[in-house]
Amino acid sequence: MLKKYRKMFAAIIIFLAALNLAACENDTGEAEQAPKNEVYKQVKSSNKIIWGVKNDTRLFSIMDIKENKLVGFDIDMARAITKKILGKNGQAELFQVSSKTKIPVLKNGNIDATISSVTITPARKKIVTFSKPYFYAGQSLLVKKDSKVKNIKSLNNDKAVVAAVKGTTAVENIHKFAPKAHVLEYDDYGQAFTALKAGQAVAMSTDNGMLAGIAAENPGYKVVGGTFTHEPYGIAVNKGQTKLANKIDKALAELKKDGTYSRLMKKWFSEIPGFSIKEAEGK
Repeated sequence: MLKKYRKMFAAIIIFLAALNLAACENDTGEAEQAPKNEVYKQVKSSNKIIWGVKNDTRLFSIMDIKENKLVGFDIDMARAITKKILGKNGQAELFQVSSKTKIPVLKNGNIDATISSVTITPARKKIVTFSKPYFYAGQSLLVKKDSKVKNIKSLNNDKAVVAAVKGTTAVENIHKFAPKAHVLEYDDYGQAFTALKAGQAVAMSTDNGMLAGIAAENPGYKVVGGTFTHEPYGIAVNKGQTKLANKIDKALAELKKDGTYSRLMKKWFSEIPGFSIKEAEGK
């Protein structure tokens, strides 16, 4: 009899656990989002903002092996925004993300916000809330320093060959803005740049920020022609966390007003040949 009751008790426990798990999920099987503006309350109580940042994007956020710490424009901006929101004792905790994980970890609540070169798009606006743009990115061109290519129009001929990465909007945009050019598609940016170095292409095309990072590592190259698409980066918070997003917007405005924003732009991008800081600032 005792054995029978034990089995019944175990079955009840399993049933209740299943009900609890179901209550924690929505109809799509995803964990429910934190209540509206709950994240800002957590940030205030902990005096800390957990930021999702990359570790492999030169100039924006990359691991300095010698110093064993993350450095870059995104890192400095995250810390500056944290101080504006929480005061001088506010802490910016850095949580490393990748291109594939930056949105999922935000949705799961592992981080409060992500500043990781996230392009503001209509599709992403459906699942996250964005700040105003903090970096006005757009597609541009990277060429050798002695190249005669000046802008996208220079490539609109059947002799021009442009290197780009498969599956990116860069390929589509080259076809759109320079329809006569030939596009060589590669699996990653390293391969595309290798093609440019080998003379297989006269230009490489992707976001101006990424090209600036490549130019910083390779002195024989320059960014040309400005941007020919509008694809700004924004800081993302989870959908519905509008109070935190508004606080971030206010902090951005203050950083621009007191000169911190321009100082950080110049710190990271002033020595990149052909790169327009004014354009990146949205001026």
